Amino acid sequence: MRVVSSADWRDSIPFETPMIVADVAPGEPTRCFTCGSTAEPKPRTELWVVKHRHPNDHGGFVRFYCADHRPVFAAPVTETVGRSRPAPTRERRAPTARREPIVEKQRETCPNCFVEVTATGECGMCGWAA
Repeated sequence: MRVVSSADWRDSIPFETPMIVADVAPGEPTRCFTCGSTAEPKPRTELWVVKHRHPNDHGGFVRFYCADHRPVFAAPVTETVGRSRPAPTRERRAPTARREPIVEKQRETCPNCFVEVTATGECGMCGWAA
């Protein structure tokens, strides 16, 4: 069976947004994360689910909270960025002249071995001299 990320019910929950557990994942009564395992299970209609961000897991993690322990999140602050003056424009440089490609000079080769001869003009293989 191939498991895809969209197959998990936790993916449909937005981050840091409290929601009623019964609306997201109906089921048996469960416990509040903060109250602990010693507390009595509460009906899912009385619990809140919150998906928190996690530094190592992009999917985050989900916790159930009762009404007493439900976390409160501040509304996101949107800052308007305005400029008092227009951005400075960069001066354009004059186009530079294109360089001519360097043409390599064909070196002399030995007619017997077909190997390039040295700068002195002698073949290093057979001793032929240019």
